Amino acid sequence: MDLVLVGLPGSGKSVVGRRIAARRRAEFIDLDDLIERQTGRTVQSIFADEGEAGFRRAEHDAVKSLGPAGTDPSLTRVIATGGGSVIDPRNRWLLYRGRFPVWLDGSPEILTSRLARSANVRPLVTGPDPVGTMRKLAAERRRFYAPGLQVSGTVHVEAILRTLETRLDDGTPAATSLLRADTAIGRVEIGHGIAATAVASALTRAEARRAILLAEPKTWDVAGSAIADALADDGWPVERVMLPRGENAKRLHVIEETCRALARLRVDRRETLVAIGGGALTDAAGFAAATYLRGVPIVHVPTTLVGQIDAALGGKTAVDIPEGKNLIGAFHQPVAFIADVALLATLPARQRRAALGEAVKMGVLGDDRLLEVIEEEGVAFARGSNAPIESGAIAEIVERCVWAKVEVVTADERESGVRMTLNLGHTIGHGVEAAAGYKAILHGEAVAYGLRGAFAIARSMNLTTPERERRVNHLLDRLGLAVDPPAVALDAVWERMSTDKKHAHGRLNWVVPTESGVAVRSDVPAEAVEAGLAAALRLAPPEPIRSEAGLR
Repeated sequence: MDLVLVGLPGSGKSVVGRRIAARRRAEFIDLDDLIERQTGRTVQSIFADEGEAGFRRAEHDAVKSLGPAGTDPSLTRVIATGGGSVIDPRNRWLLYRGRFPVWLDGSPEILTSRLARSANVRPLVTGPDPVGTMRKLAAERRRFYAPGLQVSGTVHVEAILRTLETRLDDGTPAATSLLRADTAIGRVEIGHGIAATAVASALTRAEARRAILLAEPKTWDVAGSAIADALADDGWPVERVMLPRGENAKRLHVIEETCRALARLRVDRRETLVAIGGGALTDAAGFAAATYLRGVPIVHVPTTLVGQIDAALGGKTAVDIPEGKNLIGAFHQPVAFIADVALLATLPARQRRAALGEAVKMGVLGDDRLLEVIEEEGVAFARGSNAPIESGAIAEIVERCVWAKVEVVTADERESGVRMTLNLGHTIGHGVEAAAGYKAILHGEAVAYGLRGAFAIARSMNLTTPERERRVNHLLDRLGLAVDPPAVALDAVWERMSTDKKHAHGRLNWVVPTESGVAVRSDVPAEAVEAGLAAALRLAPPEPIRSEAGLR
């Protein structure tokens, strides 16, 4: 078993690591020392010659060189990491999975004082406000350290060692948490194999008396029943409420039936619901939670990629009506959002591919690294391979999408400003999805059509570059998204767009790509909309369309 020590600079990782390795007769590895041996250069010289980016590359190579975690239940290696090594999602995947992570925590004031007395001069303490810098680092990195066992690094070393040795005898955790954050919109946790333990933790924090699980038949068979069994084994009384599958769950009569089932179970306002399923299920369950007894807490456990990277996060809950998608809904934040990437291994290829349409959208919003990961490993995942799950690529995609959305939603929970940018590709996409009756085309597939249309609109308005448009369209081609014309009529898409909820003052707000991000525009001319619809629906020349004022 490997013990991995993480924490801010000055938290004592090297001192504690050496002591516990000596006591347990284990090998001690200091990641900075390993980097210097492998590169033949000092950490300071790497920073001086190549900057932080060059050092992070060398650091990642050193993490990879550690190899897989061992299967020996006894402690064999103690690994002391650099303070910023776990910022990289792939480093966390390699360091935390199958190993025992420990977070040596400490107050910024004490850690800064330690660094000031260190023989190694640290840039952190040479600036005008070293304590302020350390506080900022602590806030930024807390979510990366939090998956580890939290131990105060500012108490006596012997006390730390006693705490660690007691927990080490329990063995390596079966589940791997990769990120944990308590945010203004609820707790966010990402990991592998964490669903049941994270749900139990959420229910414990809520002081719940039972687990009330909402699911649909297929996801119950794939994931829900296992979570229920684990909770029951842990002593939780378990109740379940079943909803229809897919978009069929997003109907008003289903919400009524769900609320009646909750009433029969005598669910009160102090209880917490748990939604297990795809984006449509969490939408419907979230709306039921928002309206039953005028609002009860809910935990979301999305079981699809589109649910994990978009639909189940952010508090937007809704149902569909014949006149449009998501036209009836409410904002209702979950008390916890749990993304377990292990649940994605059984997803069919079409659902994988469709979800990557949403992931590409998030990359276009400004995360170039996200686009790179999709370009590198997205095609294999879309074709049904689980190698991208095992490599940590899917966990990185999920994390990048999730955290970007957390930051946007925290800044604009009610979609009055910056949150509108998350609708990139959705104006035309929702029109396509609605015109297909919410059945023939999956949401992520519709978003991909909308992305092609949004780029065509932006190009016709000279808002983005041909190179950026080609890159995204080529990636969609490789993923097999929005390649063939959808089986919908242009007039039907146009009509559905006329009821889009992004109207304001009689005009439709469009989210369009720019050279490096996106912009929200209400001045899109009719000819640009024609070009966008032609590109989205894969029509040869743009067809003439009605230029009603509300859609200009």
